[in-house]
Amino acid sequence: MPKLKTHSGAKKRFKISGKKKKNGPAKVIAGSANRRHGTSLRPRDMMRQSRGTFVLFETDGVNVMKHYMPYSF
Repeated sequence: MPKLKTHSGAKKRFKISGKKKKNGPAKVIAGSANRRHGTSLRPRDMMRQSRGTFVLFETDGVNVMKHYMPYSF
């Protein structure tokens, strides 16, 4: 069976931290959304909290690794 291709959009948006462990899957790190334009209309608290990156929920991370980044773990 041929190799699966990694989704090129997922390569740019997600990062896998660590390797898969016995007690659970590796973590998937993503950037925060809603920071590109129209930021002057949004509350300061929202903009402050959406700085940097965050860790996806476990089930979402599993789906990203399974469907978009098949050889990442």
